[in-house]
Amino acid sequence: MPEKSRLRRSISRWANSSDMLARDMLKTYVEPGQDTIAGAEDRARVRLQGTLRTVTLRPRGGVPALEAELFDGSGALTIIWLGRRRIVGIDPGVSIEVQGRIGVHEGQRVIFNPRYQLLP
Repeated sequence: MPEKSRLRRSISRWANSSDMLARDMLKTYVEPGQDTIAGAEDRARVRLQGTLRTVTLRPRGGVPALEAELFDGSGALTIIWLGRRRIVGIDPGVSIEVQGRIGVHEGQRVIFNPRYQLLP
């Protein structure tokens, strides 16, 4: 199990640092007065807008879970929809607004089962 975690961290570091140009092309939604990932406190209800970097199906405890990484220009967090294998419109590069409560799971900031709206 520790080897899988180490492999995931290595892949994540590589993916996050390998293509700076693609990262710069992502839309950012940080505006004055709006919640940001970097500024949001843990356990706070937030409304965030950003771009999905990755979307992955990763079962948790035998239950399917769709995970996505949301980036808003100030930081990134993981969004997890439990019990879902696929959600139409949830793909890498999509702009989205989510509402939910930020938590910490296994050292990562997450929002479980957020309300969401796809943005143009």
